[in-house]
Amino acid sequence: MTDRTHRTPETKLRQDAETIFWQALAVVDPARCIERAVRIENDRLLIRGSSHPLPAGRLQVLAVGKGALPMATAIRSLLGPRLDAGLLITKDGHGGAVEGFATFEAAHPVPDGRGEAAARRALRMAATAGRDDLLLLLLSGGGSALLPLPATGLGLADKMAVTDLLLRSGADIGEINSVRKHLSAIKGGRLALAARPARLLTLAISDVPGDDPATIASGPGVPDPTTFAGAMAVLEKYRLTDRVPAAVRDHLQQGMAGKIPETPKPGDLPDGCACHILANNRQALRAAAEAAHRLGYEPLILERPLSGEAATAGRELARQALAARATGRRCLIAGGETTVSVRGNGKGGRNQELALGAAIEMAGESGMVLLAAGTDGTDGPTDAAGAIVDGTSLERGRKAGLLATATLTANDSYRFHQASGDLLITGPTGTNVMDLALLLTA
Repeated sequence: MTDRTHRTPETKLRQDAETIFWQALAVVDPARCIERAVRIENDRLLIRGSSHPLPAGRLQVLAVGKGALPMATAIRSLLGPRLDAGLLITKDGHGGAVEGFATFEAAHPVPDGRGEAAARRALRMAATAGRDDLLLLLLSGGGSALLPLPATGLGLADKMAVTDLLLRSGADIGEINSVRKHLSAIKGGRLALAARPARLLTLAISDVPGDDPATIASGPGVPDPTTFAGAMAVLEKYRLTDRVPAAVRDHLQQGMAGKIPETPKPGDLPDGCACHILANNRQALRAAAEAAHRLGYEPLILERPLSGEAATAGRELARQALAARATGRRCLIAGGETTVSVRGNGKGGRNQELALGAAIEMAGESGMVLLAAGTDGTDGPTDAAGAIVDGTSLERGRKAGLLATATLTANDSYRFHQASGDLLITGPTGTNVMDLALLLTA
């Protein structure tokens, strides 16, 4: 629920927006996704119609990401005594006990030493797998930051510095992960390489545009199409080449010169390695549309995904809603992942900036509400999932002494929404399929 107590004529729209949000998340709950997609039959693991033999040797499970707990719980229930060992690595506050699993919590989005220690344990699990073994990798959003194992010659401080710079630069997740993979001893297919000759199967909850398995959690279990040259190009694009640690720059240059092996490409990994996508943003959008219809709204899923600068995307979304408002009760639904070029020292996240951009466009209008939130329940380094705004949000912020444009410039959207009472605080949701924006009109 929001932390907002001031009631407005838009109260019903706000309640409906939250109902739609939660009903959409229920469909992409990782445990439910595994229950729907995975079963055991005649000593074979059936995953979305694909058949994989259960191992003659050990069956080990590695669950990594913000949805690791529900995924591990569901797979433990399915496998029962067939599970030989489990390792669960998740974000602070997202963990819990699962029988047969050792659990680690670590920092996200900027990694820490606990994540490095957990990643080393994950790599050891893979490296000790034998020819007759199977390693089942359960991936969800946040996996990249939670497996921060630096390549030889690099330290965790180097990776932390690069991650922080990339997150502030406006780079998209594919670009960020292409760099991460080439500074890592475990990402970009290197976990699967370490597991040879054992098979490695990945079950993933997608939190990236296009559901590219090589981008989800930086693809530790699949071949990697990116290169050292591409990673360097990302740093050059965002003018970070001279700002990253010298060791990082030298590492990428050595890779470009062929002095460090590239990430594994197709054909480099063992036969039997595969990736299955169990849930994605599109499923959440369809579920949101069905929920909106049940509440009496005419739903419209926008084909163009959310992308680009967050505040700009919010303003564009509000303009679309304003243009369509004459048609009555509508629910515009958008999903994806925007970016924020951080220039100020404030507190916030991309969904909070998107909501504030929309609020600027909606100022003074009645009968409109926008909810923008991360489906994982977190937005940037804050305790909020996002925000719910309407045509009175700017005025309420102004009465609290804040101007929307100034807080955007300072990247301080959290403070504005906190003052206006528009923060959406959900706590961890257990899933992560990028972001969801709902704009309701009546």
